[in-house]
Amino acid sequence: MKRHTVLLVLTLCSFAATAADVPPGHPAMDAKKPGQAAPAPQLPQKGKVLNVINVPSYTYLEVAQDKKTLWIAGPTVTAKKGDVVRFDDGMLMTNFHSKTLNRDFPLISFVNQVVVAKE
Repeated sequence: MKRHTVLLVLTLCSFAATAADVPPGHPAMDAKKPGQAAPAPQLPQKGKVLNVINVPSYTYLEVAQDKKTLWIAGPTVTAKKGDVVRFDDGMLMTNFHSKTLNRDFPLISFVNQVVVAKE
């Protein structure tokens, strides 16, 4: 019985602590609901898709950035010519040979994330 009383008191204290006001000057608490994801950070790179090559598990995209073009390879994404995509900085490789495509890329960036921008 004593154990149940202690558990009840601890439970009530924990509820009271979560409902307590924050001290003056404390930063505002985020009002997100449990399980709600934080917004994804903006990916640093952006380009217009010039060419798309899909292979199992990867998508190769040739993108135009300013006046230069760059090939990127990342997880499969549904993109088409003319789309604007955002992607991370990735890892640059020179003189990469793709066995799957039997093709050489003088410069390619392997990225972790590619998303079609809603711009």
